[in-house]
Amino acid sequence: MRDVDVVVVGAGQAGLSTAYHLQRRGLEPGTGFVLLDANAGPGGAWRHRWPSLTLDRAHRVHDLPGLPLGEPDPDEPASAVVSRYYDQYEQHFGLAVHRPVRVRTVTSEGKTDGAAQTDASGRHGPLLVHTDDGTWRTGALVNATGTWDKPHWPYYPGRERFRGRQLHTHDFVTAEQLRDRRVVVVGGGTSAVQLLLQIAEVGTTTWVTRRPPEFARRAFDAEWGRDVERRVDERVRAGLNPLSVVSATGLPLTEEYARGIASGVLVARQMFTEITPDGVRFADGTEVRADVILWATGFRASLDHLAPLHLREPGGGIRMDGTTVVKDPRVQLVGYGPSASTLGANRAGRVAARAALDRLPDAAPAA
Repeated sequence: MRDVDVVVVGAGQAGLSTAYHLQRRGLEPGTGFVLLDANAGPGGAWRHRWPSLTLDRAHRVHDLPGLPLGEPDPDEPASAVVSRYYDQYEQHFGLAVHRPVRVRTVTSEGKTDGAAQTDASGRHGPLLVHTDDGTWRTGALVNATGTWDKPHWPYYPGRERFRGRQLHTHDFVTAEQLRDRRVVVVGGGTSAVQLLLQIAEVGTTTWVTRRPPEFARRAFDAEWGRDVERRVDERVRAGLNPLSVVSATGLPLTEEYARGIASGVLVARQMFTEITPDGVRFADGTEVRADVILWATGFRASLDHLAPLHLREPGGGIRMDGTTVVKDPRVQLVGYGPSASTLGANRAGRVAARAALDRLPDAAPAA
C-alpha cells in the first residue's frame, strides 16, 4: 500500500495536461501525485494508430501546456510524431510516468463495492487504486484512460457465421493487407472515410452506415469546436452517454473527400440487416459478397475499472459537473464527454487538477 495525494490514470493528452497543472500547483511527481500508464512507452492512444495515418491526415494535435509541438513533418506518421512529442514532454517536466502499469479496479477503502459514506465534514474517505503493480491509496483520482482499449463491435445477426475476416480499426495496420479483397466498411466517421479511400486503391469496397453521412462545408474552427463541446456537455450533465464525434461534428467536405464521392467510393448504402457466411444482406434482399468486414464503429469510454464505484446514471452515462463526477466528487474524468478532443483535454486537465486538489483533506482553495 502506497499513499499519495492524487493518482492520475492515463498518460495521453488529458493525463499529461493534468500532471502539468498538478505540478504547477505544488504537487511533486512521485510523492504528491503519480501518473500511471498501461502502455509500454509514451504516446497514449496515438502510438497505436496505423502507419498510413500521417500527421496532416489526423485530427489536429494541439500543443500540451508549457511545451509547444513545433512544426513536425506533416508526412510523418502521426503515431511517431506524437509519441516523440509526449516523450519529450514527460522528460522536460520530469513527470516520472509509471509504466506499464494497468489499473484493475478502483474501490473505496474499507469496502469492496460501492462508494464510501461521507464523514462528519461531508468528505468521502480514501480511494484504493488496485493495479498489477500494487495498490495506491489516494484522496483524489483523475481518470484519463480515453477509449482506445474499448473498441465497439456492434452485433448483427449472422456475425458468428461469416467465413471471412472481421477486424476493427483498432487492429488495422495497412491497406496492403487487404489487397484484392472485397471489403465492407461499417461506420460513418472520419476513420471509415480515410480507410475507404486507402482500401479502394488496392481492393473493392462497399460502405455501409446506420445514418446517411453528412459532409459539412462549414469551417471546422474554434467556434465549431465550442458548439460541439456544448452539445456533448449537455448530454453528460444529464447523465447520458456522450455523443459519438461524427454525430456531433459531421464530416468535413475536403477536396479529397469530394473526389471520393464523385468516384463512388464515398457513397454509402443503408446498414445491412444480416451477415451471411459470404457477405452481408440488405433489407431489400440483395447481398454483397465480402472477404473482409472492417468495423470502423468507434470506441467506448474505457471505464470498467471504475465499476465498483457505481458512477453510472439510469441513462447509461456518468453525470458530470465540469470534470467532476457528481455521484463521487473524489473522481475526475478527463478525456470523457466534451473533453474527448485534444483541445478539450488540455482545458480539462487544468480544471481537473484544481478540483482534485480541492478534494484533499487539508486543501486550501486552489488559485
